[in-house]
Amino acid sequence: CPVVLAPKSSSIAMPPPADIVKVAIEWPGAFPKLMEIDQKKPLSSIIKEVCDGWSLANHDQFALQHADSSNFYITEKNRNEIKNGAILRLTTSPAQNAQQLHERIQSSSMDAKLEALKDLANYSRDITFAQEFINLDGISLLTQMVESGTERYQKLQKIMKPCFGDMLSFTLTAFVELMDHGIVSWDTFSVAFIKKIASYVNKFASDISILQRSLAILESMVLNSHDLYQKVAQEITIGQLIPHLQGTDQEIQTYTIAVINALFLKAPDDKRQEMANILAQKQLRSIILTHVIRAQRAINNEMAHQLYVLQVLTFNLLEDRMMTKMDPQDQAQRDIIFELRRIAFDAESEPNNSSGSIEKRKSMYTRDYKKLGFINHVNPAMDFTQTPPGMLALDNMLYFAKHHQDAYIRIVLENSSREDKHECPFGRSSIELTKMLCEILKVGELPSETCNDFHPMFFTHDRSFEEFFCICIQLLNKTWKEMRATSEDFNKARKRVMQVVKEQIMRALTTKPSSLDQFKSKLQNLSYTEILKIRQSERMNQEDFQSRPILELKEKIQPEILELIKQQRLNRLVEGTCFRKLNSRRRQDKFWYCRLSPNHKVLHYGDLEESPQGEVPHDSLQDKLPVADIKAVVTGKDCPHMKEKGALKQNKEVLELAFSILYDSSGQLNFIAPDKHEYCVWTDGLNALLGKDMLSDLTRNDLDTLLSMEIKLRLLDLENIQIPDAPPPIPKEPSNYDFVYDCN
Repeated sequence: CPVVLAPKSSSIAMPPPADIVKVAIEWPGAFPKLMEIDQKKPLSSIIKEVCDGWSLANHDQFALQHADSSNFYITEKNRNEIKNGAILRLTTSPAQNAQQLHERIQSSSMDAKLEALKDLANYSRDITFAQEFINLDGISLLTQMVESGTERYQKLQKIMKPCFGDMLSFTLTAFVELMDHGIVSWDTFSVAFIKKIASYVNKFASDISILQRSLAILESMVLNSHDLYQKVAQEITIGQLIPHLQGTDQEIQTYTIAVINALFLKAPDDKRQEMANILAQKQLRSIILTHVIRAQRAINNEMAHQLYVLQVLTFNLLEDRMMTKMDPQDQAQRDIIFELRRIAFDAESEPNNSSGSIEKRKSMYTRDYKKLGFINHVNPAMDFTQTPPGMLALDNMLYFAKHHQDAYIRIVLENSSREDKHECPFGRSSIELTKMLCEILKVGELPSETCNDFHPMFFTHDRSFEEFFCICIQLLNKTWKEMRATSEDFNKARKRVMQVVKEQIMRALTTKPSSLDQFKSKLQNLSYTEILKIRQSERMNQEDFQSRPILELKEKIQPEILELIKQQRLNRLVEGTCFRKLNSRRRQDKFWYCRLSPNHKVLHYGDLEESPQGEVPHDSLQDKLPVADIKAVVTGKDCPHMKEKGALKQNKEVLELAFSILYDSSGQLNFIAPDKHEYCVWTDGLNALLGKDMLSDLTRNDLDTLLSMEIKLRLLDLENIQIPDAPPPIPKEPSNYDFVYDCN
């Protein structure tokens, strides 16, 4: 018999209004209250209601804060971060708490003072509390305690050393956290305070906490104030910093290199080379190589970033020579060219000074300069008037001639004696190569705030750029011969050869060789023939069939492939990504996480204490943004956080990783991706959510790869069969149908 289904009940449970949040509120000594918070009501009214429930008077002296490890106060600005199921705590207001701590840290009791400073270090992370404490002139109080308070307890140090160390550590921690909010200018600090912080770098080498915070304060002072840079530079020396690199604590090593980088970055142009000479005298490079790069432990991202910054700043010392034109009338500069000629052709005896011999000498010089491969045979100084590479090219040539004399003479003589027009002109090639190496290493550009791409091999030699050039000029000469390029049309040959040489260098660099010798051996395995094989292999992997049937098949399956890519991007957004918070005042490991809900309706995001090991659950992320509220996704210079002033933020690499979500009238969520791959994944995924095309390079590459694979799979049965451009003609009808059988 038929089954009759009862109609569904019309009483469907309605979801709670969006403005109502269900929370639990704690108060010491009482049972937690479960209540609904109406986000439309003023926060003061909600606090009054909570206080009335526990019969607490003076509700204006209370506030709500998150009961998690952050303990951050809830304000009108951040109240939207409260989510359903959150646990809040009723506590004293930030103003009252700041006043109490201001008094407690001045207690005459060491134990009470220590406990108060510990609380202050914890609360100072909250900008709401920080503002109130700073309004009480709290920063000045802390600096006075650092300047004079330590003197007061010096007698107690021997008997209460652990307590004293903890007290100073909490004081410096609170100071660092308060200054990190950017409320107070760094220019306000006295020389006495700077001297005291600088002294801690020497005194408390064994106290990791104090040393770390002292180094962080010195770095921030240098980066944020020109006046403080000068004062810090007078108080702290490279010799005082070097011992901290020879320890085993990578965090201390990282902060030490950060201070050196800050001093390097802010040094006036005329002082920078002087500082580089001091670093060389103190053997900084070899110390970093031994105790950091070749230490028996992995290098974390922050250390890699600081090594990258040091690498960039070191190579930027070459910018002055790179942008200096040669003065054809400068005899000292011309003597360098004479020296190149002398080493190559070893003129043992100079002609006498008679008028005939002068003409003979000029003729000989012109012939030799032509053999050296200069454009201007009469006055080769004219070849070095283009910037870049300017005088840097001549410096490299002289270094090669002096330090790799046999290789230099071999290259020059080998090419000058050829009669088949396949000679590689050494002079012109060296100029072009120097220019290309400067582009590869981005000489003259500011270091990126997010990059950590350092090369260990550049820390293995005091003249690493010159050695890099010496290896590459020999590679260029070898590749030129393998490609059988001619010097008749140098510009055309140069373009082809330089493209191959650049590819060889870039492929070798991506393997991160640990030494220059290893880099050289990598290049030996990347001959021109090998590059052709690699290119051929890559072309075959991305083969683009151009016949009409294949193009029609591509057009048919492309929507399926794009949908597959779209789903992959959305799945990656559901997994989420950890983003680094950029801070112009002090580089710190501060992170935030963002992920898409499984139903693709909401973006969940929130701050993290440290970089996560895997996915972060939705319920641990405090904030959310409905996808329906997103108005647009902008990238690069159009991002609000890229329009701010700041040298590092305007860096090209940072711009290429920046994107923002715009919502409501003025709301924005600003991102800087950890790398180009994550940037493409997120911009593609967000565009897909908004129903827009995915236009990234990654999508283009994925589409080409997947289309090629799919077509090859579908054509496996047609291997070695030529596919016609047009369908075969329909055959004529048969003369009879005797071959048709009726199975019935």
